[in-house]
Amino acid sequence: MESRKNKIWLILLSFVTVLGFFSSCNNDDEEVSMGNWTRMSDFDGLPRCDAVGFAIGKMGYVGTGYDGTNRLKDFWEYNTEKDFWVQKADFPGVGRNGATAFAIGSMGYVGTGFDGDNKLNDFYEFNPTTNIWKKKADFPGTARYGATGFAINTKGYLGTGFDGNSQKDFYEYSPATDVWTKIISIGGQKRRDATSFVVNGKGYVVSGLDNGAYLTDLYMFDPTTGEWTKKRAINDATTESFDDLYTGISRISAVAFTIGGKAYLTTGSSSSLLSTLWEYDPATDLWDNLSDFEGTIRTEAVGFGIDSYGYVTSGRSNSYYLDDIWRLNPAQEYDSEN
Repeated sequence: MESRKNKIWLILLSFVTVLGFFSSCNNDDEEVSMGNWTRMSDFDGLPRCDAVGFAIGKMGYVGTGYDGTNRLKDFWEYNTEKDFWVQKADFPGVGRNGATAFAIGSMGYVGTGFDGDNKLNDFYEFNPTTNIWKKKADFPGTARYGATGFAINTKGYLGTGFDGNSQKDFYEYSPATDVWTKIISIGGQKRRDATSFVVNGKGYVVSGLDNGAYLTDLYMFDPTTGEWTKKRAINDATTESFDDLYTGISRISAVAFTIGGKAYLTTGSSSSLLSTLWEYDPATDLWDNLSDFEGTIRTEAVGFGIDSYGYVTSGRSNSYYLDDIWRLNPAQEYDSEN
């Protein structure tokens, strides 16, 4: 009788183990990674890194940069609806890398950078309708590269960067008057190679490099007050649980773009090249880790957001220069086949 009881218990135990196994498998299947990447038609220009990019309407624009030998000045338009590239008029300034760009209304703006010998502070306007560039008032800060810039409504903002030393100053540009105005400097440390984005009429600058350290801060600029506000740190800086998984957000030479009411940060480098993708929600001031960038791991790429998609192109993977372009749909589940 005792032997029969033991056999029954063994059968029950085996049944529970099998149920547990299938339950575990089902739970794994329910873990969904959001953010799906699709490779698009390769950039038609030379492979390059440290270029500039911006978006106007349905079009993305990419130009300048460094191909490992030369500083470039060609400029290209990407049709996001039809997935093809068209070469536009060359950038009129000297070829450069490490420049800064943004779009205001129907115009693009490019300035600062490095030509291989000199740090630069010239500034130009591009009209995609006429395909004409115009020289505008020079950036009034020190000549520099590795700065960051963004546009809010009818004004552009450019600051930080490296002029021989890292900087934290910021300037506002008005295309209506072609006038630059010095504004309040970003808080925290000086920085170079930071990344910026705009969400809901506010500008954000994240991370960067100073004194050999990758910065773990995020600052928000409000154009209505002209002031900067420090947001939550982008590392595990508190005893609370929300930032327990904040590893590897800080970086330099990354790509950021806005889709809807959220921002997306990917590629770049810290102690190594990075492919992680982070989603920032300004409503909660929280970051969420999405599916990694699927292209070759890289730094010094270009990115822009148009409608429901983000785009990443060019960049450098160590000494290898890149010309592919990838489209992100953050609302779609990760699909390894597409």
